[in-house]
Amino acid sequence: MDEILERAIVVGVNLKKDEHFEYGLEELHNLAEALNVEVVGEVTQNLDRVNSAHYVGKGKIDEIKAFYEEADANLVIFNDELSPSQIRNLEEALDCKVIDRTMLILDIFARRAKSKEAQMQVELAQLQYMLPRLIGLRASLGRQGGGTGGGFQNRGAGETKLELDRRKIEDQIAKIRRDLEHVKEQRVTQRKQRKKNEVPVVSIVGYTNAGKSTVMNRLLAKTGQLDDKQVFEKDMLFATLETSVRQIRLPDQKEFLLTDTVGFVSKLPTHLVKAFRSTLEEAREADLLLHVVDVSNEEYRYMMDVTNETLQAVGVEDVPTLELYNKADLADINYPRVSGNSLWISAKDGQGLDELLEMIRANIFADYKICRMLIPYERGDIVSYLNEQASVQTSEYEEEGTLLKVELKLADYERYQEFVLGK
Repeated sequence: MDEILERAIVVGVNLKKDEHFEYGLEELHNLAEALNVEVVGEVTQNLDRVNSAHYVGKGKIDEIKAFYEEADANLVIFNDELSPSQIRNLEEALDCKVIDRTMLILDIFARRAKSKEAQMQVELAQLQYMLPRLIGLRASLGRQGGGTGGGFQNRGAGETKLELDRRKIEDQIAKIRRDLEHVKEQRVTQRKQRKKNEVPVVSIVGYTNAGKSTVMNRLLAKTGQLDDKQVFEKDMLFATLETSVRQIRLPDQKEFLLTDTVGFVSKLPTHLVKAFRSTLEEAREADLLLHVVDVSNEEYRYMMDVTNETLQAVGVEDVPTLELYNKADLADINYPRVSGNSLWISAKDGQGLDELLEMIRANIFADYKICRMLIPYERGDIVSYLNEQASVQTSEYEEEGTLLKVELKLADYERYQEFVLGK
């Protein structure tokens, strides 16, 4: 059976002359498109404050209704989160299905979630969003139930069902929270293990569709990783929700873990940020953040602010950060170019990856030391360990043992201090 294509009118309220209003609406169009919803019209209104009953002013309701009928639409999408009563009033006044930006984003996340953890996180956010909206429906359900009189003695059947639904949702929320707590504990264990192994972690963050997965894939290819390690990339909002962790091994044997996080978007639902908190905490534990920015978008500064605010909301602070201005080819900016902690690149054509690896190296391997070591022949195990785990620059065979010039981790330098001869 063919899926009925949804045709939507989008409604935006520009509050107090918001300078990012136009961009927010454009993003709403893209969010709708990500769900195969065809936007057939747009209605906007400038307000100093929203109407508590219908969000928009009374006159706008008539305009939306007329537009909706004329465009043969079957859905109205508002560019902000609506209260339960606003949705109810709007559906009554417009006589059609009304959804808000939050529902749209939750729906996209629900469809994109592949791993068990991501699915649980999205479901938790959806249930938390639904709960107050169920309660808001009490009056209309009570009417449908056909009960008479007030008080608890004569509750309508609809209202009784609502109580049961609410309890069911609360139980479900509690269960998912417990399951997620278990997953979080596993994550913490994995992080502790990484710390013990002293493998530095570099975490990629940024706005949705900035090119995070492309950066990750190009770095994997650059360091000779097999194709089956590549992560999914596509030019659309929220193409990836899963946290991917990949090991990068450099030619001089240094290693680090590269993790990718969910992309951000303006007005990201609070429930969603909270639900994805444990995933986003990967970034909090990182040794270095790569903040990927689509510099070809004229709103890129705003996108950076949104990303930074969202990271702060989940407690990601004081982590050294490299700003990676991607898509410089589309912005007619000279690249690759390095300035302080900023780098302009094009991940698509691979320009700037050498510079990026150099900057990562300078940040996370700053505590490496170069020294000369004389290892007795009976300690061949140390020589083979250093050949695998460090960067041996020269090796000569002397009478007393193997003479190495080696770059190695501070921990290994201290462990084999007795064999060090100096630089």
